[in-house]
Amino acid sequence: MTSNTDRSEAGADEMARVISVPQAIEWQVEHAEKAEAFGTARIVRALLSLLESETAVGRRLVNWQGLSLQDALPLRLVAGLHSLALSGEDDRLERVYSGQITDQETIDRLVTELVEIYDHRLLPWFDSPPQTNEAGRSAGFIAGLLWLAQRFGPRFEMNELGASAGINTMMDRFFFCLGGVEVGQRSSAMHIEPEWSGSAPPGGPLDIVSLRGCDQSPIDLSDEESILRLKSYVWPEATARMARIDIAAGMAREKAPDLIRQDAADFTEEFLGKEQEAGVCRVLFHSIVWQYLPDATQRRISSAMMTAADNASLERPLAWMSLETNRRTFRHELAIRYWPGGGERVVLGEAHPHGAWFRWMAG
Repeated sequence: MTSNTDRSEAGADEMARVISVPQAIEWQVEHAEKAEAFGTARIVRALLSLLESETAVGRRLVNWQGLSLQDALPLRLVAGLHSLALSGEDDRLERVYSGQITDQETIDRLVTELVEIYDHRLLPWFDSPPQTNEAGRSAGFIAGLLWLAQRFGPRFEMNELGASAGINTMMDRFFFCLGGVEVGQRSSAMHIEPEWSGSAPPGGPLDIVSLRGCDQSPIDLSDEESILRLKSYVWPEATARMARIDIAAGMAREKAPDLIRQDAADFTEEFLGKEQEAGVCRVLFHSIVWQYLPDATQRRISSAMMTAADNASLERPLAWMSLETNRRTFRHELAIRYWPGGGERVVLGEAHPHGAWFRWMAG
């Protein structure tokens, strides 16, 4: 049976398919403003001035073949522009990021000039979706595991889709304070303590027996150029995110994350086909990635999970946990489905897209 929620989400997905490039740009402006990234919002809005540009970048924007909202088209080019500032090659946008320049016409001219100068340097940034690997999002996943542990016990096998650099596949090495509930070792270099509202998640032990991830284009945290690329996707206003990337890189040098280059559907079918340890809950999880997956890939993943759900038991349970954007509300929802238990989608809470705050909504 299709729920009202499923139908609403299907409608939102259909809107995403038909949205125009200008609408996608305006949508992303609003999204950035809601996240208080005002400099980034102004630079995204400046992309509208490129739609009549004779540059290769302008032509690529106008003639984009794809789902412009789901593809996060504006953020691909904005990351390329940010990389110019981060690398020190051209730092003129720094005054926009810092709020020293706020006049939109001035910013439009500046972005146009940069595109004219670096036209063919920026083109490759269109070729892949944003790599928004954010350690702060793991707070929601840990809270979700605490909630799930009340049903199936504390032991979990974690499998992440679209893991990017694999930062969240190292969350068993982080320290968390979630509404006063502490998880992990205080001696960890990575401390995650979002501003918390609502009741605290249930306390108790957690034992993550394995953490693996896949990505079609994984980022190597041991490579400086790769780290620069990852930082380019971070909105410059989010200075704490930049610091967390550096911390994660240091942790990866000590012990690399278990991350493989693989299609998300292939990865899902593969891990679900392996023997599951008794007393361990098998979890599929992902954050801000579902919208980038082709429809056929989404269907394969869903089909594989539903088949595995038919065989789930209290001894070998299964869960699907996600932190994804609700495009109707602009909110990032932590949601979970689990088996045995009916598989109904439960929204556990809402989060800031970069982990600054979390609102717990579950009991």
